Amino acid sequence: MGDGGKENDKELLTFSLASFFNDLGSDMIYPVWPLFVTSFLGANMFILGLIDGIGETIAALSKALSGYFSDKTGKRKVFIWIGYFMSFASRLGYAASSLWWHLIPFKVLDRAGKIRGAPRDAIVADISKENRGRNFGILRTMDNLGAVCGVLLCLFLMQFFSLKTILMIAAVPSLLSVAMIVLFIKEGRRGEVKRVSLSLFDRNFKIFLISAVFLSLATFSYSFLLIFVKNAGFPDMMLPVFYLLFTFIAAIASYPAGRLSDMLGSKRMLYVSMIIYSLMLVGFIYTRQLWLFFMLFILYGLFKGIVDTVQSSFAASLSPKDMKATGIGSLQLIIG
Repeated sequence: MGDGGKENDKELLTFSLASFFNDLGSDMIYPVWPLFVTSFLGANMFILGLIDGIGETIAALSKALSGYFSDKTGKRKVFIWIGYFMSFASRLGYAASSLWWHLIPFKVLDRAGKIRGAPRDAIVADISKENRGRNFGILRTMDNLGAVCGVLLCLFLMQFFSLKTILMIAAVPSLLSVAMIVLFIKEGRRGEVKRVSLSLFDRNFKIFLISAVFLSLATFSYSFLLIFVKNAGFPDMMLPVFYLLFTFIAAIASYPAGRLSDMLGSKRMLYVSMIIYSLMLVGFIYTRQLWLFFMLFILYGLFKGIVDTVQSSFAASLSPKDMKATGIGSLQLIIG
């Protein structure tokens, strides 16, 4: 897919809006998911962790395998709309479940929907080489804005609807995503690639993957950071506030991070993200004041906005021309 033109702008807008709506639906579920599984369906915390663990394993495998098969078959679009449809169907399945073990196949279906990620990102990477970081920045901005709006919408709907009704409502945005991809994305002709293998990637890409492994191992999840705040003595009501804060900051940081990576290089921006993250960790060690925690979650949002945008762009840049989905899928497998 060539540089420039209204068609490329339409593709980027379509992917960004589809991502926004799907994340809107996903994050409508997150605030009520633990309550639904434990209180409504009667599972204990071990079962909740087991279901989520199965889901994350399926998600990681789906990202990598879809990248490989997308490159191998020369197809992108079919993986994307089917992935969004899986999310739609799984949420209806959640709502229909009456026992906790009913959730397992729908959780597998939901997380298998991540097959959309690598093929979609490969198309975005090919829209413009010169503005690759910018385009990923726009996509990640819409991801995060969808997450913020989803949580806020969920908190609003909880005042009026049951948990099952909220789960059914959460399915609707993903159906919109399916329709947008099917109707507005035209797949260009791509031939099958005879051989797809990481052995065909050069040394720079492999070093990048190794560095991504170490960065992922060194990075705490937001859940750990929120628990840290709770253990510091602050009320539970502050936890969603901090979640929304860092997600919103990540949203507004993604676009400038992408633009700067186009101008300064992805490697330099990743260095910046590591410095920001290191400062944040030092802050968490010594901070016990509420206003300082706000500053630290702003730093965490900046880190997420930079690293989530720049890593995908960098992986695409280091991948062979016909194996971008494989490269991006390999990265997504590693970072989770």
